[in-house]
Amino acid sequence: MKKAILLLAVLFSFSIAVVSCDDNDDTQKSYPYSVRLTDAPGPYDEVNIDIQGVEIIGNGGNVMLSTTTGIYDLLELSSGVETTISNDTLFSSKINQVRLILGTENTVVIDGVTYPLETPSAQQSGLKLLVNQTLEPGAQNSILIDFDANKSIVVNGNGTYSLKPVLRTIDLSTTGTIEGTISPVGTMATVEVTSSTGETYYTNVKDDGTFKILGLPADTYSVTITPEEPFLPVTVTDIDVVVGEISIVAEIILE
Repeated sequence: MKKAILLLAVLFSFSIAVVSCDDNDDTQKSYPYSVRLTDAPGPYDEVNIDIQGVEIIGNGGNVMLSTTTGIYDLLELSSGVETTISNDTLFSSKINQVRLILGTENTVVIDGVTYPLETPSAQQSGLKLLVNQTLEPGAQNSILIDFDANKSIVVNGNGTYSLKPVLRTIDLSTTGTIEGTISPVGTMATVEVTSSTGETYYTNVKDDGTFKILGLPADTYSVTITPEEPFLPVTVTDIDVVVGEISIVAEIILE
């Protein structure tokens, strides 16, 4: 009888140890993580954003990441151009929220004139983005924040400007990309990409005639190029986007 009780006690202790190991397994692993920034452009000379911090909220609690603070001109980050604002290592696998903390030196430049951007809510509590990511141990995990400059600038009635940020997060592992070129090279043009459900995404054609839009959910899209005069708009349809792949649009000749 005593042997049976002793055996049960040993088995019970072993089961507790196994559960404890399972519960703590996540903390034994490291998860390299970076936060990158890109932009959907707007009709401004510059949109300067004062980034002061990035906070991660997940099953490891609240973690402030090592961040390259400073002023970022969003209009330099369009058509697939991006920059890393934070790069660090986490020790928990699930992220529920990314919080982007802004400073007070936010400005917009219009026709060569610089205007301050009022950002009271962003300064007090940060810009909260729901992500719900599960990270891979040892891999370079990342999230891309698309800061829509056009939709984020609000003109106030007294001639001042406010920053009411419109952002979306892009997980490149679960989305696809559209790339293309236009001719003649050097023509200024905007790019509008529309999904089968009516979701729209924007960018500009670069000086070298190329364009790229990241973070597109798998779907069938149309691409509309709207160039400066005297060229006419062109629309290309039935572009299939697949997760993890780049869909190339044949060269678009403007007329």
